[in-house]
Amino acid sequence: MTTPINITCQEFHQLRTNNPAIPLIDCREQDEFDLVHIEGARLVPMSKLAERVGELEGLKSQHFVVHCHHGGRSLRVVNWLRQQGFLHAQNLTGGIDQWASDIDTTLVKY
Repeated sequence: MTTPINITCQEFHQLRTNNPAIPLIDCREQDEFDLVHIEGARLVPMSKLAERVGELEGLKSQHFVVHCHHGGRSLRVVNWLRQQGFLHAQNLTGGIDQWASDIDTTLVKY
């Protein structure tokens, strides 16, 4: 079965409620991560992805989610990761901005 490329904030929230260990990769830059981040997210900036992809090797056969600010960068990252064999990577549609609106309204929006 093919994993859909996108997952909504509501779907991911439900998934994470049932499986808190599901990996979440934040592909924004360090300054954005420092400003606000989703609890438990691991920062791997898109600008450093090619040189740091080896750090994700353990996720190659796992389901995991990638997010950015609005979902554009993370979609590009997920497409690239899938080309590298990470077939279960998913893009969080709407990114942290949508997450802050729908799931955790205590997060700073920028």
